[in-house]
Amino acid sequence: MKGVEGAHTIMAVKLMKINRTWAMPNKWTFKIKPINELLSKYVKDEGGRWIDPFAGKYSFAEYAYTNDLNPEMPSKYHQEAYIYLQEYPDDFFEGGLFDPPYSPRQVKECYEGFGRKVTFSDTKCTFYSKVKDELARIIKPDGLAICCGWNSMGLGKGRGFKQIEILLVAHGGNKNDTIVTVERKTEGVK
Repeated sequence: MKGVEGAHTIMAVKLMKINRTWAMPNKWTFKIKPINELLSKYVKDEGGRWIDPFAGKYSFAEYAYTNDLNPEMPSKYHQEAYIYLQEYPDDFFEGGLFDPPYSPRQVKECYEGFGRKVTFSDTKCTFYSKVKDELARIIKPDGLAICCGWNSMGLGKGRGFKQIEILLVAHGGNKNDTIVTVERKTEGVK
């Protein structure tokens, strides 16, 4: 340090793991090989109850805790995601999966694909934030959130989460990468 003789600066740095890989795209996110491997690692290692409010097909959550608005999907429940999540008490799950439609266009395509009329509220930013708020509430301290999308926001620091890993999956050409964030809930952890 300038002007201070004999002073030592010690800085502890904890690095976040960031990986980038390539894989073929798939409308079923959890079937993309590197994403499947990442989910296998974390869901298996953490164990316990995991919830998936946008389960689609191939969810890693137990069937008892799967939800998808589309009644044709192999989920136990078929409700609006944020309404479904409100049914659970605080700090109930070891982990939560968040793999919604990634854009208003995908919301429209997914929902109209099974005959549901898309509303203005389905395409607003609050569509995602309401679900994230509920998911953050029901994950236990020290639990995990694994979020998929076209950004690395995850549930975020403001909801009590700290990112521990990011996986960027490139799909070639001008296709958007699929970005997967793994976060640990630190709020309330001693």
